[in-house]
Amino acid sequence: MTSLKKLAIRGAVWTIAGYGSSQVLRFGSNLILTRLLVPEFFGLMAVANTLRVGIELFSDIGIAQSIVNNKRGDEPVFLDTAWTLAIIRGLTLWLFCSLLAWPMANFYNDNRLLWLIPIVGLSSVFDGFSSTSIHTLHRRINLGRYTIFELIVQVLTLTTLLVLAYLNPSIISLAIGVVAGAIYRMLGSYLLIPKYSNRFAWEKDALKEIISFGKWIFLATGLTFLNEQADRLILAKLLSFKLLGVYTIAYTLAGIPREIIKTVSHRVIFPAISNQIDLPRSSLRTKILRQRRLMLIGFAVSLAALVTVGDLVIGVLYDNRYADATWMMPILSCGIWFSVLFYTISPALLAIGKPLYTAQSNLAGFVVIGLGLPLVFFYFGTVGAIILIAVSDLPLYLVNLYGLWREKLSCLTQDIQVTAFFIGILTVFLAMRNYLGFGLPIRALF
Repeated sequence: MTSLKKLAIRGAVWTIAGYGSSQVLRFGSNLILTRLLVPEFFGLMAVANTLRVGIELFSDIGIAQSIVNNKRGDEPVFLDTAWTLAIIRGLTLWLFCSLLAWPMANFYNDNRLLWLIPIVGLSSVFDGFSSTSIHTLHRRINLGRYTIFELIVQVLTLTTLLVLAYLNPSIISLAIGVVAGAIYRMLGSYLLIPKYSNRFAWEKDALKEIISFGKWIFLATGLTFLNEQADRLILAKLLSFKLLGVYTIAYTLAGIPREIIKTVSHRVIFPAISNQIDLPRSSLRTKILRQRRLMLIGFAVSLAALVTVGDLVIGVLYDNRYADATWMMPILSCGIWFSVLFYTISPALLAIGKPLYTAQSNLAGFVVIGLGLPLVFFYFGTVGAIILIAVSDLPLYLVNLYGLWREKLSCLTQDIQVTAFFIGILTVFLAMRNYLGFGLPIRALF
């Protein structure tokens, strides 16, 4: 087994184990918070966080990806220039958050957003000051130390959040918790690699290389926001903040497999393929598909299980205020399959220097959400809106499929085979559930 393959496998194991541990912590704290706070607060935080993430993605110039992908990614002057650029970006992000607070508060008719958005936006400033050691660990696929670091930061953040919510059960506690997490992450990042430090630098060649690589990342990540986050901004206008909070709970739980594969995609698949881009295209495709098949089979089984029992889990763990989440979750979970297909192969196009396909994919997804969601909600109500959101990653996958075909990395045959397996295993699981007397996962709709 090659050293790169060992690193990739070890990185994937650490990533999945770390993400699983992270979700256990997040899920446990979420259960406590839903008992301390009202659903409306989660809806408000969804708007504030979505706006912050959106501004971050619309200003992403590929700093992290450049460090991972660039041949100069280990040079101090390159890293320091990237760090300086990240600080400037972080301060600019907070300024934009502050400027947008007033129009957002007017749009959603809630003055709490006037102070909530700037407070949440402060986390971008602290993120900008974080050490580039985080990206260096990704470049080296050294994810053991990084995973432990992330878990420690999460434990500190969640502990702070729970204490604040217990002492003061208001929306301000959630906002301060977000900022506290960014501070913990910034401080801890300087302890990740011994004798690793950053200082202000501004090398023109390094800056040129980052901007050159990042110009398409900028477009791709901006469209990623429109595709992945626009649903919450649109639903916040169509639904009450209370129902938006319930949707956020359902979407978060249903999206666990999606977040796992996204994390593996960014931290493992992308750097692993980036280290093999000099191979002939046919050899590269063979290597990618061989490893991808195993991941798809594993996700097919786990996703089918989540669709089958997700509503039961919500019914047991959450009170009646979150009853609508029981039918939302299985619908949303089914659509995650398109996300799995997309994120297990899309890093290949980025690694070979073709991020334009990712931008086009996310544009297609946004068109479906941006234009379709209000129309579907008008004609079919909340159920129709949830179904549309569930399948919103299908356009991404189809556009990405075209790009892979153009670049001689096609995976269509494999996808058809594994999708048939997913449908088959889901049918078996649902038949077993029905036989045991639990009915269908969406029985709450009837």
